Amino acid sequence: MHLALTNLEIIHTISSFTERRSLPALASTCREFEHPALNALWRDLQSVEPLVKCLPSDLFSIDRGCVVLQKPVDGKMWDTLFKYSSRVHSITVTQKRCSTVVEPLSVLMLSCPSTSAYLFPNLSKLTWHAEGTHIFAQFLRMALVPSMLVLHVEIFSASPAFLSVLSSLGTLCPHLQNMTMRIRCETNDLSHQISPFITQPIAQLHHLHTLSVWDLGSQGIKHLMKLRALQSLDLNLRASLAWDKNLCWQLPGFHGLKWLGLSTRTIEHASNFFSSLQVVGSSQVRVSFTSQVAKSSASASTMLFQFFTILRERCDIVELQYLSLVGCSGSVRAESGIFTPLHAFPNLTHLLIDEVCNIPMSDEDLCQLVKAWPKLQVLKFSSYVAFNATTVPTFHGLIKLLRLCPALTSLSLVIDATKVDGIDLKRPGGSLCNKHLKFLALGNSPIKSPLNVALILSGLFPLLGQVNLAWWDMMRLMSSSYQKEPMMEQWVLVNSFLSGFSVVRERGIEA
Repeated sequence: MHLALTNLEIIHTISSFTERRSLPALASTCREFEHPALNALWRDLQSVEPLVKCLPSDLFSIDRGCVVLQKPVDGKMWDTLFKYSSRVHSITVTQKRCSTVVEPLSVLMLSCPSTSAYLFPNLSKLTWHAEGTHIFAQFLRMALVPSMLVLHVEIFSASPAFLSVLSSLGTLCPHLQNMTMRIRCETNDLSHQISPFITQPIAQLHHLHTLSVWDLGSQGIKHLMKLRALQSLDLNLRASLAWDKNLCWQLPGFHGLKWLGLSTRTIEHASNFFSSLQVVGSSQVRVSFTSQVAKSSASASTMLFQFFTILRERCDIVELQYLSLVGCSGSVRAESGIFTPLHAFPNLTHLLIDEVCNIPMSDEDLCQLVKAWPKLQVLKFSSYVAFNATTVPTFHGLIKLLRLCPALTSLSLVIDATKVDGIDLKRPGGSLCNKHLKFLALGNSPIKSPLNVALILSGLFPLLGQVNLAWWDMMRLMSSSYQKEPMMEQWVLVNSFLSGFSVVRERGIEA
């Protein structure tokens, strides 16, 4: 045997890079490879079906629609099962063939001679995207072990037995760090039914740093605010009726969070939620909503201005660096002045406004918008603008933007690329160029001369490889009768020119 194969690190590396289908053969080649290859084979299970297949085929039968044991499980069977289950570090349970493979294990656990942690002593991640019926409660109880660090649960329903197991989460998995709890087809009644069973356990998870969950009610949210290790929180309030009106009471707020994500039905719900908090110390805030902002331009401007004003009052003006607002339709018009309250955040590095409203913006409006954020690195506005009703910036405004925000690395903005008069194609920014920007998306920006546009972009952004055309690709996918727009063809030509310029530039450097 080669001396290299006496090195455990080399053997583990070989096993980790071997294709999954070849691992059983590798494990049987020699004693040195057996354990490393089996560890790699069983480490991450996309189903628990392999565990069931380790057992004799005649161990189970079906009686009146239920899985039953045909004979007692002897010590040899338990040893075989443990030989493989002890190597498992992550399990994924999905709805597909769920009952046929989980139910036998659940029945088996009733005769397990040891504690539930016996079978999975090293399990650190469980992904459960299946039903929450009583049939699966026993398996869930077996899988929730002290070594668990990551738990993702998405259920369609929850039986009393299943909820009973979830209520012990805090003691079963005391070291849990990352948790996601979701209800498929969530309703206000269903979330209210389940919330009491997970609120108290979550309060016991003192190592939890990442959490995604539905509205747990005022008491539940208060518990979350006391979790000192919590760094990232995503709250889904879409099914909740509590935020239909501005609440008269206030919660202490979040002081230690780095990320706060909020999903609501309307922008008013988001405003009411933030109004209920005394303080939001997060450096990153993301809000998404599923209903149109308003039916009229005046109402949209008012609602958005009120929302940004509340953010200014609740968020730490020094800490906030990232703000994302995602809507469902950008068809309603709003004025650019709605962003004025955000000028209170001088350290803003990311501003993403997507599908919220149609904002008319001249070159001067764009400059007034960004002048308070010299550290801005990522700026994104909606990818589509109706030009018959909206003013958009030109290349002149884009050049001024680069002067005000020299650290930009990503820009998504609709501009009027047909207006290139007065711009020197050899040096479009004069002595100004941005060597940081590597992502540029211009949505449905109109264009007339692809060559001139490519020359301007290449001069302003020397390291830009391509203009991102994802918006046009999305339009093609959404419409079966979609035909290539002449404007898209123009932007494809721009990218062709940019690729050519890049080759010429590289040859110049090599020379």
